[in-house]
Amino acid sequence: MYIISICGGSGSGKTTFTDKVRLVVNEEISVVHMDSYYLPKLPKELQTSNGQPNFDHPDAFDWKLLATHLGALKKGKSVESPMYDFKKNSRLKKCKIIKPSKVVLFEGIFSLYDEEIRKLSDITAFLNVEADIRFIRRLHRDVEERGRSLDSVITQYYETVRPMYRKYLDPQRQFADFIVGEESDIAAGILGAKINELLSTDFKKSKVKT
Repeated sequence: MYIISICGGSGSGKTTFTDKVRLVVNEEISVVHMDSYYLPKLPKELQTSNGQPNFDHPDAFDWKLLATHLGALKKGKSVESPMYDFKKNSRLKKCKIIKPSKVVLFEGIFSLYDEEIRKLSDITAFLNVEADIRFIRRLHRDVEERGRSLDSVITQYYETVRPMYRKYLDPQRQFADFIVGEESDIAAGILGAKINELLSTDFKKSKVKT
C-alpha cells in the first residue's frame, strides 16, 4: 500500500491536482484531505491581534488523529475521517468513511510538515504556485463557497496566510520528491503513470507468489 503526499499553499490547486492524478490511475484510489483534520476548536494562542483564528499555523490541526488514520490506512484498515464546516469554522458531528486502497492520496497545506507522516509517505510532491495566483484562487473560493466577505479574505491573507506560508509552508518543499508548477497536467500524468507502474509491479509480484 502506498501513500502519496501532495503539499502546497492555500489556493495552489492541491485538490485539482489530486483529481487529475485520480483520472490517470487505472484503479480506484482513496483521498485524505488534511482540511478535514482541523481541531474542533482552535486554542486561544492561535488567535490574531484582531481575535481571529489562525488556520494557517501547524498547531491548528489534529496531528494525533491524522497520524493514527494514515497509519491505519497504511495497514489496510478503514477510518472514520472527520468532516469540517468552513462556513461555521467547526467540526461536524458526522464522519466520512475512508476505505483502504492500494494507493492513498494525502493532500494538504502541511502534508510534508510532520516527520512521522513523511515516513509513511512513499512519494511526495510540492505545488509551487505564485502568490498572486494562490491569493486570487483563495479569494474566489472563500467568497463564493464559504460565504466570506472580500475584506475578511484580504485581512486574513495579510495577517496569517502570507506570513505562515513564508515561515512554515514554503520550507516544506525541501521534503518533496518533485516540484509541480502552475501547469500541472503533465506532472499529474507523470505521477499517475508512476502509480500505475507501482500497481502493475505489485500485481505481477502477487501472481508470482501464488
